[in-house]
Amino acid sequence: MTQKHSFTDVEKQAVYRAIAERRDMRHFNGEPMAEETLRKILVAAHQAPSVGLMQPWRFMRITDGEIRQQLHQAVDRERINTGQALGQASSQKKQDFLQLKVEGVLQCTEVLIAALPDKREQFIFGRRTLPEMDLASLSCAIQNMWLAARVEGIGMGWVSIFDPEELKSILNMPADSHPVAILCLGPVDQFYQRPMLVEENWAEERPLDSMLSENGWGEQF
Repeated sequence: MTQKHSFTDVEKQAVYRAIAERRDMRHFNGEPMAEETLRKILVAAHQAPSVGLMQPWRFMRITDGEIRQQLHQAVDRERINTGQALGQASSQKKQDFLQLKVEGVLQCTEVLIAALPDKREQFIFGRRTLPEMDLASLSCAIQNMWLAARVEGIGMGWVSIFDPEELKSILNMPADSHPVAILCLGPVDQFYQRPMLVEENWAEERPLDSMLSENGWGEQF
C-alpha cells in the first residue's frame, strides 16, 4: 500500500541506493573537489535532527598543511597504541590491525573536524537523563554528510583513532568542547563493493535478524 506522503518509486530507489552504497572510505585520489559540493554536504549535515533542537555540531575545515600533518601524526600515534592494546590478546591481531589502512588524512582533498561545542550543559531538553544525546545528534549530522557525499560521488571516511585532548590542543578548542571525528573527504577511484573491514577480512557483517527482538531483550521477532 502506497502511503500518502511517500516518494515516487524512482526517488525511493535513489535514497535506498545511497544508504546501501555508503562506505567508510580510506583511499582517495587527491583530485579537486568543488566548493559548492562541500557546501552541499555541510548543508545536509546542518539539516540533521537534534535533541531539543540544540544543533550540537561544530565543523572545522582544515586548510593548513602543517595542521593536517599534526592530525596525521596524532592518528598514527593512536594507531600504534591501539595495535599494542590488541597485541595483549593476540600478536597476530596486532599485526593484522597495523596492516590496515585506518585513515586518509594526507591523501584526501578536504579534512573536517566534527566536534561537540562547549557550554552543552545548558541544554536540558532531552538530555537530563541521557546527556549523550548531543553525541547522537552529531552522529546524525555525520550520517547526513556521508549520504550526501555518496550521492555527489565523493568518498568520506570517519577517523576516530586519536586522543581527544591532543586534538583540542592542536585546534585551540575550548576546554569543555569535544572532538568526535576527523572526516576525510574527496574524490576516489572507486568505492568499496563491501565495507573495507569486510574486504580486508577483519570482520564480518552480522544479519539484521540477529539484532531484532520483540517486547523485551532477546525475544526475537
